[in-house]
Amino acid sequence: MSKRKLTRQQAWRIEKIQKERLDRATRHKTEVEELLVAGELGQEQSGRVVARFGKQVEVVPVDSLGQPRGEAVRCHLRANLTTLVTGDAVVFQSSDDAAIVTACEMRRNVLERPDSRGVLKAMAANIDQIVIVTALEPEPQPELLDRYLVATEVAGIPPIVVINKVDLMRASDAHQQFLSAIQNLYEVIGYTGVQAPTKESDGLDALSAHLINKSSVFIGQSGVGKSSLVQALLPSEDIRVGHLHKQTRLGRHTTSTARLYAYAAGGSIIDSPGIRDFGLEQISRTDVEQGFIDIREFSDHCRFRDCRHRHEPGCAVRDAVEKGKLSRRRLASFQRILETLTGGNA
Repeated sequence: MSKRKLTRQQAWRIEKIQKERLDRATRHKTEVEELLVAGELGQEQSGRVVARFGKQVEVVPVDSLGQPRGEAVRCHLRANLTTLVTGDAVVFQSSDDAAIVTACEMRRNVLERPDSRGVLKAMAANIDQIVIVTALEPEPQPELLDRYLVATEVAGIPPIVVINKVDLMRASDAHQQFLSAIQNLYEVIGYTGVQAPTKESDGLDALSAHLINKSSVFIGQSGVGKSSLVQALLPSEDIRVGHLHKQTRLGRHTTSTARLYAYAAGGSIIDSPGIRDFGLEQISRTDVEQGFIDIREFSDHCRFRDCRHRHEPGCAVRDAVEKGKLSRRRLASFQRILETLTGGNA
């Protein structure tokens, strides 16, 4: 369906309203800056960014161990702090009527993904592990899972692969075979795999054990049940949960911005927007090869340093595939990802 065309008057009204809102926000920020200079805001506090909303952020105070405590505060940003994302550790000051972030601590790490224009954008910062959620519905995309794993290796953040809705998979032999195949493949490579039923009361115990005292960001294809998992882990939170489209069986985007929640057992959970693709176009061929840790194990033994693992003689990677030591599907996924690289990176 094509978008409705706006009349000149409608377009003018929309532009006028947006300008008025921007002017109000700018005036308010100026007033907050003046309060800060005058020393009329409270003492400096340590906090962590809960969510980003345009030119403002929500910040929750943290204790000496970095654990969230108290209520989140909507804060303005100083001019040099425009790149803050969920998970950033910050210093802020607030009063009953206003608050502002005055400094940001150095990040331990950051998870990035390309936007619609291919420009890398930070999703979340200061993460201990990335929880990659997959499921039988919507239809699994193994290559997308591989892309996530490459991103975790590039970022230097340990991943956990969570197979969600496993109670639904047990309904047929085909589903059970898929469950076993995907878990066995990634555990053999060296990744942690966890099963997560949707309706069993104690079904999340295994996953919960991996989250205690860690900052975990949940990522995955739209519709795999990320937000449902987070809601089950955080029953006191009001988290928007969507459902698969009846006809397409594709997921709907229900989470619009990455958001951090305190985990009652210790640590924090970041729920991120679901995505149907995870581009790696901007990284190098070396990064992709390093990101496939199973291929990396054998590629160092290829005869040629620039071996592409296709038809070159003395290719240790293809030899490992033929001997059953390396997944043929993973090699095909690796080669397809290389074909998407831009800027001569391949």
